[in-house]
Amino acid sequence: MSPTLLILAAGMGSRYGGPKQIDRFGPSGETIMDYALYDALAAGFAKVVFVIRHDFESDFRAMVGRKYESRVAVDYVFQELDALPPGFAVPSGRTQPWGTAHAIWCARQCVKEPFLSINADDYYGRNSFKTAAEHLMRAFADGSPGRLPEYCLVGYPVLQTLSEHGAVARAICEVDEEGFLKALVERTRVVRSGDTGRYVDEAGGVRVLQGDEVVSMNMLGFSPSVFDQLERYLTRFLADQHRSRDNSECLIPVAVNEILRAKAARVRVLPTSDAWFGVTHAKDKPGAIEILREMVKRGEYPSPIWSGG
Repeated sequence: MSPTLLILAAGMGSRYGGPKQIDRFGPSGETIMDYALYDALAAGFAKVVFVIRHDFESDFRAMVGRKYESRVAVDYVFQELDALPPGFAVPSGRTQPWGTAHAIWCARQCVKEPFLSINADDYYGRNSFKTAAEHLMRAFADGSPGRLPEYCLVGYPVLQTLSEHGAVARAICEVDEEGFLKALVERTRVVRSGDTGRYVDEAGGVRVLQGDEVVSMNMLGFSPSVFDQLERYLTRFLADQHRSRDNSECLIPVAVNEILRAKAARVRVLPTSDAWFGVTHAKDKPGAIEILREMVKRGEYPSPIWSGG
């Protein structure tokens, strides 16, 4: 069974200053998603599902979706504040989206096959898609009733994922000797510091990173069994009225940790040497444009990337 690509594209882009998922970065006006789709289709993904919001649906379909509808099966799901499990309502004063775990859960009705989840505004590299697709197809073929699901996480060295223009959050992987994930530790206020990185821990202390620690950039592969697991996590989150009201988010690294603690699945960490880049801050945009220009110049991608579209 060919896997599906699930693209999380409902973000507000508050630090960036606008909807970066539909901003133009490539030499011919491509979005970063254009390159993700190009690499994913080459790797064998047969369907793409976009997680978006109703308030920019028309623009998104016109600028992004229609380019792909003649090339691959396309579907849309909507991440809205009131898309919640039965028995829950939006708390008074809540304005912040519910986060990445909620975004993935919103796709439960239209994803029935193994899938890879990615951020819309991140460049991941073609080999990463190929490695993830191979793992998902193999894990699905090897699956049997009663066997623990085997998910996957494509991991990048932390130093190559840091912005030159401000702090970011990164989920650092703890990996066992067999290559399976033991835990994801979310670190906030992670910044580049020369040839290393540093972050502020829970007690306010500054911690130094070596630079080769493996981090998750939300390139995660799942089987559909994850949707029930995410609903259980989301239900517990929503039952905590303090967290649900203060604009806390249901983040996928935390959800994956809960799945691991419950021993409901294993997660294979797939290290990659592919370059990663993203656009957290507006000042990240010129660098992303230059990287893509150089890739096209070297012949790694055509320009325009989608001929005739």
